[in-house]
Amino acid sequence: MKLNINTDKCIGCGLCESVCIRDNIEVNPTVKEIGGDCFNCGHCMAICPTGAISLKIYEDQEDRVEKYDATKIPISSEDYLQFLKQRRSIRWFTNKKIDKETFNTLFEAAYYSPSGMNKQDVEFVVLDEKLDEFMQLVYDIIKVEENEFYRIKQLGEYLKDNTSHKYHPLLWTGHQLILAFSTDITSAVIASTRVELMAYTMGLGGFYSLFILKADQIDHDRLMEFFPEIDKNKHMNSTFVIGYPKKKFKRTIPHKKIKITYA
Repeated sequence: MKLNINTDKCIGCGLCESVCIRDNIEVNPTVKEIGGDCFNCGHCMAICPTGAISLKIYEDQEDRVEKYDATKIPISSEDYLQFLKQRRSIRWFTNKKIDKETFNTLFEAAYYSPSGMNKQDVEFVVLDEKLDEFMQLVYDIIKVEENEFYRIKQLGEYLKDNTSHKYHPLLWTGHQLILAFSTDITSAVIASTRVELMAYTMGLGGFYSLFILKADQIDHDRLMEFFPEIDKNKHMNSTFVIGYPKKKFKRTIPHKKIKITYA
């Protein structure tokens, strides 16, 4: 059993039973865990009006539980849409580096991110001091496609002579990189997106690099030798170059119309 249940606090309202997606709860007359198929989603804990339910797996994290008023949304749809309109990929950065305290604040956004089957197996790597070493490895892996992609060929030229191109072909002026690893690509993408949007609220910016992702797609085992502390079953599913923007954009640009089908 995975729930701590305080029957003295339970008022028998049945809300917990109504949100349990595994039919693991029965209220008659008070709450009882009957299944064993619980995967710690926490819906029952989050909806209980009296705090009668908690998750055993998080017994040492009671300080992370916060109450909020679900009838009040902290940001309006208009403000959020305007925020998204102002988001642009940033490739020109100042020389100022992001410190660990700021990164930790960024990753709070990922802490609250959903994940497939509630695995919560997304983990991040911040590359800074070892970034050049990592980029050499990336090139050594993806150079098999340099005849197909001129950008990869440029990377090889730049690594041999950094005066051969004005900017780093994959990092531009970036000098810090966030990698997200997970067994499920969707979980990593969602978590990374939350980190990215959090970054923009903090005056940071960046861009996703699909070329760096190719290293995992081409030779996952070789790539993972660089990260011995990470489970080899996890893949590098997101790469985000991040920093303090040097350029400030002033307007949106047109986009192709979104295709929507209602069936």
